Amino acid sequence: MSSAPRLSVIPLTLAQANELVKKWHRHHKPVIGHRFSLGCEAGGVLCGAVIVGRPVSRELPAYSVAEVTRLVTDGTPMACSFLYQAAARTAKEMGFNSIHTYILETEPGTSLKAAGWTLDGRTAGGNWNHSWRKGRRVDQPMMMKQRWIRRFKP
Repeated sequence: MSSAPRLSVIPLTLAQANELVKKWHRHHKPVIGHRFSLGCEAGGVLCGAVIVGRPVSRELPAYSVAEVTRLVTDGTPMACSFLYQAAARTAKEMGFNSIHTYILETEPGTSLKAAGWTLDGRTAGGNWNHSWRKGRRVDQPMMMKQRWIRRFKP
């Protein structure tokens, strides 16, 4: 019986995390900014990254809510839930009230459940462009999404 590799968290720059997004993410491209990024190592080999930024939605408070904007791994067992847990711990220590993320409606959320996150609702999805504001990216999935959250303060 083989055991899963021991995982450890390391700090990453945005450039380092975005390189992994380019390499491993199935449907999103790198991000422009972040509050912090963390990496995951297994046996000294970088196997994942999480990028945490401010909320994309203008409806959410930018200074009390953190948002996981990208999470990628090379498939190492338990790396996703490990990174969601590390992102939540870091956001809590930084004083955020909560951290959330969005996943596609078709994704099961298994890693989020394992990391102690709660399904908080669903979004309609769609195009963010409007008649009065054009130029937003349309190269990303427009389907419905699930919103998952970890609350630290009421």
